[in-house]
Amino acid sequence: MMGTGSMSERPDILIVGAGLAGLFLALRLAPRKCTIICPAPLGEAASSSWAQGGLAAALAPDDSPEVHAADTVKAGDGLVDPVTAQLIAEDGPERVRDLLMLGVPFDRTPEGALALSLEAAHSKPRVARVAGDLAGKAIMQALIDAVLAADHISLIDGLKAVALLTDGQGKVHGIRAQKSNGDLESLFAPETVLCTGGSGGLFRVTTNPRESRGDALAMAYEAGALLSDLEFVQFHPTAIDIDRDPAPLATEALRGEGARLINADGNFFMPRHDPMGELAPRDRVARAVHIEALSDRKAFLDTRETIGDEIATHFPTVFGACMAAGIDPRKSPIPIAPAAHYHMGGIVTDVWGRTSLPGLSACGECSSTGAHGANRLASNSLLEAVVFAARIADRLREAELPDQFDESAQGQPAPDLAPDHLKTLRHRMERECGVVRSQDGLSALLEWIDETARSYPEGPLPRALQVSRLMVISALRREESRGGHYRSDYPEPSEHPTRSFVCRSGDEPLFLDALPSLKDQTT
Repeated sequence: MMGTGSMSERPDILIVGAGLAGLFLALRLAPRKCTIICPAPLGEAASSSWAQGGLAAALAPDDSPEVHAADTVKAGDGLVDPVTAQLIAEDGPERVRDLLMLGVPFDRTPEGALALSLEAAHSKPRVARVAGDLAGKAIMQALIDAVLAADHISLIDGLKAVALLTDGQGKVHGIRAQKSNGDLESLFAPETVLCTGGSGGLFRVTTNPRESRGDALAMAYEAGALLSDLEFVQFHPTAIDIDRDPAPLATEALRGEGARLINADGNFFMPRHDPMGELAPRDRVARAVHIEALSDRKAFLDTRETIGDEIATHFPTVFGACMAAGIDPRKSPIPIAPAAHYHMGGIVTDVWGRTSLPGLSACGECSSTGAHGANRLASNSLLEAVVFAARIADRLREAELPDQFDESAQGQPAPDLAPDHLKTLRHRMERECGVVRSQDGLSALLEWIDETARSYPEGPLPRALQVSRLMVISALRREESRGGHYRSDYPEPSEHPTRSFVCRSGDEPLFLDALPSLKDQTT
């Protein structure tokens, strides 16, 4: 079933979002019936399609899940859950084989083995790619073809989730959704899975779809779910700085192939900032690029000598974006700037994708599984999405789900944020909650958010304002620098790294010092 309209029958599983996590989950649920809803035609609104680097997995003979997990923990700067890191690393090779079975044309060596790339903070080449920088697009196309051919999957596009339906005990019974014509309807299901992506659209420069503003986080927060690590945003160091919104991405694999970061003087600047140079973890590279980009020297990615003419065939997405902007990377360096790229924080789940609310699961970038800590390891995002989608499917495929639902369950939509408020918010989030943060900047931003919130006195805050407020307060509370969170007034990490947790308490956020027990957390 495609197109807009009401569902003719209640699904067993309602999947909100049609990116990699949502589509892979739907396919793995077979033969259990499920329905996917998405606001745009299939494949058009998912940031998964834009992923360039690929999917990380320990597939090489000299690699192992233990080494991959260790790299994940190290990159996460003290906040990765080692159990989750080991889990995704162990399941990774099998999930790559699943994608191969679905027809994903991963690059091969002349001998027929998978061609694996080295990316920042990986100790081994382990990133499976497609045509250099087309992994996300190719994976999504294979999944879309499979979903359209699957009898157990119904699809409704032109429908946007605007609230979770909850009863008086906090159980989720489905969603309140908005049609493209503005009408609202309630969609009931025994289990709802949020697979809605991230929140990069809250920042002026982002590689995410502009619509990715953390709506799922705000909906879950309003319903009472536990969130975590909202202050940790990963800024990709090499967005192509050509005044496009969203900014096209110059994949990290370019640096893995030897591309160098230079300034307008032609000098390599990374050695001044980090001994690991171009292959330092993303947070450190992003800060170095940020410093250079703000100066008269600016920042550039130079592929001329190390990649040369091969950029046209090996990295066609990057090459096309540059040429469209009048930049020939075979002859000139590529102007770059950091861009909001991935939100490490999100809705807390256990190792089976369950949230703190009965009837609600979460998967992909909107979730917080403990896999990424303070700084996601490159290309672990697609890996986490397919691993947790498979685990959620394994849990739900033959589970006994309730056949009754509470038709009195309620969900209150939030008003839209006015365009002028959104524009100001994106500029201020980049400036005051971006790559470099401080008490003064964050406090001024929070004051503006609270003042702006008074323009919306009825019901929940606009989703973008709600998520930004939680992110800013979380960043203010973390008086240290760690991973993607850098405080110029607290440049050193604390001695005892801790995650942050927050839930709603009345009209204000309640921050917790430790993770409350989730149902069957370790099973």
